[in-house]
Amino acid sequence: MSDVTIIGAGVAGLWAARACLAQGLRPRLIDRKGTPGPHGCSWWAGGMLAPFCEGALSEPAVVTHGRRAAALWREVTEVTHKGTLVLAPERDRAELQRFAARTEGHSICDAEAIATLEPDFAPRHRRGLFFAEEAHLNPRQALHDLTQTLAAQGVEIETTFLAPSEIAGPAIDCRGMAASDALPGLRAVRGEMILLRAPEITLTRPIRLLHPRHPLYVVPRGDGIYMLGATQIESASRAKITARSALELLSAAYALDPRFAEGEIIEMGANLRPAFANNLPGIVQRGTTLHLNGLFRHGFLMAPALAEQAAEFLATAATGDLFRED
Repeated sequence: MSDVTIIGAGVAGLWAARACLAQGLRPRLIDRKGTPGPHGCSWWAGGMLAPFCEGALSEPAVVTHGRRAAALWREVTEVTHKGTLVLAPERDRAELQRFAARTEGHSICDAEAIATLEPDFAPRHRRGLFFAEEAHLNPRQALHDLTQTLAAQGVEIETTFLAPSEIAGPAIDCRGMAASDALPGLRAVRGEMILLRAPEITLTRPIRLLHPRHPLYVVPRGDGIYMLGATQIESASRAKITARSALELLSAAYALDPRFAEGEIIEMGANLRPAFANNLPGIVQRGTTLHLNGLFRHGFLMAPALAEQAAEFLATAATGDLFRED
């Protein structure tokens, strides 16, 4: 017998299950497509645990709650703590200055400091920002490890579907865009990515290249494989990655290091991130259902903290009868 039903087994649903267990609540975890895979936006994430960098365009809550993400993820999967290096072409030096003014937790790097952090960039980049406290992980491995951790505690993902209205008792809806019928303010933001094998390049930490039109992030996945991303398109299309986006990502990677031009494209993909109007994740209560949604581009960064809040609320509701129907 379960105490709460969680709908959706992406990063939010998996963390909701883990957080419920920590509160002494027995979760039932269901997903119509089963274990995490290419069908969900979590599969296509960059895996950067970068609260300070995200603070450049996000509300302070993202920085505050996101600072705990690396420690929480470290309980279930491998997390690499090597910080984030932010760079900009010389012609876009003003972009670097603006980024520095909007963020905290960084040190200013000259060419020598950049060469010390990433020797491959020694002759190419002269100015940058280093966010030493930030980290990154491999999203697909992290989803697998989190799934296995839950299975070891007796929580398996059931391949089935129930709408919140069909569930008797408390529920946490973590379906992302599939929950837009219950959350009219939810919108889709399309994101696209490329996996590239470039073994002649050695990077040890995520790199963000600032550009007024085509910003880029590059995340090392090991074995000479890099994830390229940064597209953020106001569109609900689930079509494959467009030629324009692929050209922009690859051109930006070439500007970062021309050797990326010789890389082997392993995979290209796209999916939809759910976002509220303010681009902040949130928990919305509808009757006996908590909708944990709107994670936008902060899924791996914000899911652990948001799941904790939802589980704590349910634990209180279970003892205080907050869901009682009058």
